[in-house]
Amino acid sequence: MARNLVIVESPAKAKTIGKYLGSDYVVEASIGHIMDLPKNDIGVELKHRTFEPTLIVSPGKEKVVDRLKKLAAKADAVFLAPDPDREGEAIAAHLKMQLLPVVKKGTPVRRVTFNEITKKAVKAAFDHTRDVDEDLVDAQQTRRVLDRLVGYQISPLLWDKVRRGLSAGRVQTVALRLIVEREREINAFKPVEYWNIDAVLAPGKGGQEFTARMVGVKGQPIRVANGVDADGKELFLSNALPDKEAIDEVMSQLEKATWRVRSIEKKERKQNPKAPFTTSQLQQQAAGRLGFNVRRTMGVAQRLYEGIELGSEGTVGLITYMRTDSTRMSPDAIAEVRAWVGKKFGDKYLPATENVYKSKKEAQDAHEAIRPTSIGFVPDEVRKYLSDEQYRLYKLIWERAVTSQMTPAIFDQTTVDIEAKADISYDFRTTGSVLKFDGFLRFEEETKKAKAKRDAKAAADAAASEKKIAAASAEGDSEAESAKDATSEDGSADRRLPELKDGQALECNKLDPQQKFTQPPPRFNEASLVKTLEEKGIGRPSTYASIINTIQERDYVKKIAQKLVPTEIGMVVTELLVKNFPYIFETGYTAQLEGELDAVEDGTEKWTDLLNGFYGHFEKELKVAETQMEDIKRMEQETNEICEKCGASLILKWGKFGSFYSCSNFTKLKPITIALGPLKKDPKAATKKVLAAFNFPMHVKALQDEMPEFNEEVADKPALMESLQRASVKAKAEGLKLVVEPDTCDFTKENFAAKPDLNSAEADAEQEEEFCDNCGRTMVLRNGPWGPFMACPGYNDDPPCKTIRKLTQKVQTKPPVILEEPCPKCGKPLLQRDGQYGEFIACSGYPKCKYVKQELLDVPCPKCGGEVAVRKNKRGDFFYGCTRYPKCDFTSNQRLINETCPKCDSAYLVEVSNAEGTFLVCPNNRDKMPKKRAKKGVEEIAPTTPECSFEKKVGPPKPKEEVVDRAKPDPEKTRAVVMA
Repeated sequence: MARNLVIVESPAKAKTIGKYLGSDYVVEASIGHIMDLPKNDIGVELKHRTFEPTLIVSPGKEKVVDRLKKLAAKADAVFLAPDPDREGEAIAAHLKMQLLPVVKKGTPVRRVTFNEITKKAVKAAFDHTRDVDEDLVDAQQTRRVLDRLVGYQISPLLWDKVRRGLSAGRVQTVALRLIVEREREINAFKPVEYWNIDAVLAPGKGGQEFTARMVGVKGQPIRVANGVDADGKELFLSNALPDKEAIDEVMSQLEKATWRVRSIEKKERKQNPKAPFTTSQLQQQAAGRLGFNVRRTMGVAQRLYEGIELGSEGTVGLITYMRTDSTRMSPDAIAEVRAWVGKKFGDKYLPATENVYKSKKEAQDAHEAIRPTSIGFVPDEVRKYLSDEQYRLYKLIWERAVTSQMTPAIFDQTTVDIEAKADISYDFRTTGSVLKFDGFLRFEEETKKAKAKRDAKAAADAAASEKKIAAASAEGDSEAESAKDATSEDGSADRRLPELKDGQALECNKLDPQQKFTQPPPRFNEASLVKTLEEKGIGRPSTYASIINTIQERDYVKKIAQKLVPTEIGMVVTELLVKNFPYIFETGYTAQLEGELDAVEDGTEKWTDLLNGFYGHFEKELKVAETQMEDIKRMEQETNEICEKCGASLILKWGKFGSFYSCSNFTKLKPITIALGPLKKDPKAATKKVLAAFNFPMHVKALQDEMPEFNEEVADKPALMESLQRASVKAKAEGLKLVVEPDTCDFTKENFAAKPDLNSAEADAEQEEEFCDNCGRTMVLRNGPWGPFMACPGYNDDPPCKTIRKLTQKVQTKPPVILEEPCPKCGKPLLQRDGQYGEFIACSGYPKCKYVKQELLDVPCPKCGGEVAVRKNKRGDFFYGCTRYPKCDFTSNQRLINETCPKCDSAYLVEVSNAEGTFLVCPNNRDKMPKKRAKKGVEEIAPTTPECSFEKKVGPPKPKEEVVDRAKPDPEKTRAVVMA
């Protein structure tokens, strides 16, 4: 029997497809890309401008490649079935490159693509195999080379001028630029005051009230100037008055006005259904309706696409391929949807002909829109097989596909113009809209009815308690508003007006003047950024998630209350790159490159021509930037801030974690230690040595453990010699260290004004789950030799998925909090600081005073008699160690108890907990003490103390101590690494 090898990207996809193909096929996963450019070299030929990439097997993928080669050598046919996009085509090309040399002569190596993972689609795809599309491969290779050229040639500039470890990206930098420019707009925004006047009216006393807004005076619209737009055109706020003076004048007239209906206009309005989801629309709707970020949306969609176990149905891919910018659905899918709608709701919900939607002009249209693979898999019927997030996203996709082939919703809209007649006439207007026929809004209407039913039941159940009734009613109102908002999203509003007639007199029950101020443009969230990227033509559906992930993982952007806020380093890097590379990082040029990449895919442009055009601009800007880019590292900017320690002015400098203030009196000159013997023998020589190094004033100190026991400031040579003599006497008598220091002030403070507020409640919001970029599984917390890290659950599988995210990258810390408690060593206030392993308390006099408050045990160190403190290692585990480390290296994993052993007179006992209980054990009880693992290369020393058998049970087994710090690692102190 023939054995055919099929290679896909992920294990989940392999499992689903394997069930469809049967025993004649072996389905294996490549776990993403198997080849890439080398990490330690640019890997692109630039000398002769061929731009030929140097591809190698990705580190960590050697075992995967070897396994695939062995299987291919035995196979009668090889089918390459990665995803049907540029990325998938490149993976297929790399697989073919590796497998062709080992397959048997005449063995076909064919490309297979399918837009949905269903039995029918997969079988059909294997009946229509093809060669690898070289144009698609060229388009992907060109994008990779472009990104490599930018990243590997600009990043070293940033390392030199700003900070090591920074990087630039061709598309990511443009996305970051949008966020930074929006932040600058917000900071520069000047609010404009304006007033609205609402009138609460009724047709006669006791009639149904409604609200109308003032829109004009004597037939002329009222408006307030609101600056100019980007083209210099004046902007206005409609239906508004400018200030309190204008409001008071109008209010005095309206209070004596007579009110009547001037005119009523009634018309029917239609609201059309929307097209099935493209990738960007799905990401936006999932963010708005479900609260999913882009990474989560794509991770959940990936699992729905690759297949879900549906009981007797087996494993089924529930949706079509989720990276697309097309709104097209196949004729078969449209027919299935129309048949289901007609059967479920009747012909009045079914348009006479199918609804057709236009895709964007630049859409590739290679794949269908995102839709269910079968309308028969109704969300509520398959819910028991799905997780909550899978169900919610699948329902969103399913309902959008169904409603796209339904009739429009119809509203009766009424607009009422009202006249308030006083000395002059004032114009008011109100609009009401009532749903006449729900059409495609049928699903939303059913949701609203279900909510109303639940609200009524809740109110009835709580009838015994007025308080509960009120709370349930309030909750019901809130949900009703939420439902109304959902309807309003599609342009409808369920506001009813009383029956009115032309010329009818009205009663004014209330006048409501409202002072308002214009608001700055909102910060981007992930959904609005995706929308803007799509509108500007930056990136493609497959790149949106990686763009947003990258700018966050590089610490350029921080998410606060779901908003993308640029960090200080993000703003600095953006300013430098846009200033020095104005052409390459221009939004329009980046969009133009996307069009040229599409032309490469279509075969109408050579990839080398595109790269030659790009590199011509890039090389010129790179040469200029190498000589003219501002050196942020060495920045020293004068400020109006005053040093809290000595009163001198502060200078703004740049450090490893951003800008900070430093005292202008600071000097890097190190203290000079004066030996007592040479000083006594030749005081003039010692004085000469000091004067050659420092200028006056300076300090003469005698130190005990780095703390001054003697400290005098001297301003001239005679004072210096006298002070040295006095200090030497004290140093000799008390065994102190004699030093002379230059006059310096080491005061610094972080520039928190330039950084996001990490003390806000929004900044501490609970983080969502995250998903593996390669296979879509939920990432888990693991421990390694260098501490905890996030990893794919398939990290140790065979073959492995080595996607990891390090948890060691430090970014901005929270501002230190001054405590009332003084330092026991120097008397200065203690500070509560935020460190790599959590909060700690230390002296404000650091680095002169290095005191750190520790939890001390009441047991002296068994080795040196010092103090023993509770400590924590890199993994977050607690242990007990001597505070005199490294002079004393005593440590213990068991807590020391200040009790003498009754059998052997050991000065202390230890607390040991196991499955049998908690015990007090003598440290000389070698049978009961936990065994220590011997260090490699170190000979084990036999114990010198006599063996003891004392143990005493004091309680039940202790629960395993959980380290809170590791349970929810801060993603803002992390950096993602994908080991392809």
